[in-house]
Amino acid sequence: MSAIYLNRDQMPTQWYNLAADLPTPPQPFLGPDGKPITPDMLAPVFPMNLIEQEVSTQRWIDIPGEILEILSRWRPTPLRRARFLEKHLKTPARIYYKDESVSPPGSHKPNTAVAQAWYNKQFGITRLTTETGAGQWGCALAFACKLIGLECKVYMVRISFDQKPLRKIMMRIWGAECIASPSSQTNSGRKILEEMPDTPGSLGIAISEAIEDAVSDKSGKTRYSLGSVLNHVLLHQTVIGLEAKRQLAQAGEKKPDVVIACAGGGSNFAGLSFPFVCDKIQGADLAIHPVEPTACPTMTRGPFTYDHGDTACLTPLIAMHTLGHRFVPAPIHAGGLRYHGMAPLVSQAIVEGLLEPRSYDQIRCYEAAMLWASTEGPICAPETSHAIACVIEEAIKAREEGREKVILFNFSGHGLMDLLGYDKYLSGHLTDYSLPDEVLQKSIEEIKHLPKAPAKKSGRWPTKAKS
Repeated sequence: MSAIYLNRDQMPTQWYNLAADLPTPPQPFLGPDGKPITPDMLAPVFPMNLIEQEVSTQRWIDIPGEILEILSRWRPTPLRRARFLEKHLKTPARIYYKDESVSPPGSHKPNTAVAQAWYNKQFGITRLTTETGAGQWGCALAFACKLIGLECKVYMVRISFDQKPLRKIMMRIWGAECIASPSSQTNSGRKILEEMPDTPGSLGIAISEAIEDAVSDKSGKTRYSLGSVLNHVLLHQTVIGLEAKRQLAQAGEKKPDVVIACAGGGSNFAGLSFPFVCDKIQGADLAIHPVEPTACPTMTRGPFTYDHGDTACLTPLIAMHTLGHRFVPAPIHAGGLRYHGMAPLVSQAIVEGLLEPRSYDQIRCYEAAMLWASTEGPICAPETSHAIACVIEEAIKAREEGREKVILFNFSGHGLMDLLGYDKYLSGHLTDYSLPDEVLQKSIEEIKHLPKAPAKKSGRWPTKAKS
């Protein structure tokens, strides 16, 4: 069987919250005075029902029936076996992937977009603002707002706004307004344009604009919606891993040996991996790899410390792996992986030694995407190609070791709106960019005055599988 399907009544009815099981709890958000903020301080930005999820340490949180009804338009998503890639690589590994590209916007993003739009509507909010990098998140929130009945405004990172014009059309079809960031419509955008008129933009800048837009609405009917990073966003994505567990069992697999997903802010990675991170905390023997670009090596080279989640410092201070909130990544085509920070829960799991991040060059990832297209068929998103590059590496390693392995990864989105990058690769105009150490050090120097986050792992979880 090349695909494993679940029935609608087998959809998860609860989200899994890793914050309940991490050996060391995530560090609190801090205010400008360096003191922990209270939940009500987030109220101008998020509705209180989502703030409650953000700070929750409850292991399981029920999914409202109305959200399940909308998700059932495309969930449960199939778990597929990449038999043709296995054959090409001559590997004894069995490669499975969760196909999140089947959602209407074509990625994993609607799993939280629908939930966030629904909770905001319940709270009396009528309009959402957000940022988007490659456009996947902007499309997902536009889609969710159209179904649930909210206005939506999207600030799209300028380089992606130019590279991926069809994403803008998708957002307009679902009724959203999409503008390039930095823009002249916000104070933070105007300031950046004065300082760097030719900037390609960044997610940090776009986040600043979207938050400023939301909090400046005097009617109180606008809130900000984030597509990754925050705890409640990662929570909503865990339907992916929970379904995958059930599907692997249905395929006769006891557990995966390797779990892989790309990670920009951490949402699709967390969605697949967190249910398996829980198993690892309990003693399961498996490797879990979040994968990022060498151009924006947040997890592999960035320090774990407190930093702002946006360029204009409108967010609280967050304990995470970061390249510095003023960092502007190179304009690689994996726009969704061009973020200076990383989800606090993912960062804490790295500190604990539960995760092993990896980074890959852009051309290597496109080579992996081309091999995938020539064996399995689908054209993947540039972000997803990073996960596939890691999968290929692990499959070859299994072949060299002569060892059977179960490799599970998240096919987080299709690349049908991202063909410009493929065209540049095929025409030989695509180049690699590995972040120079001097650029990294300069960026990190700018945040050294901020509070430090304790980076010592607890060591309270087993490192070997229980017998």
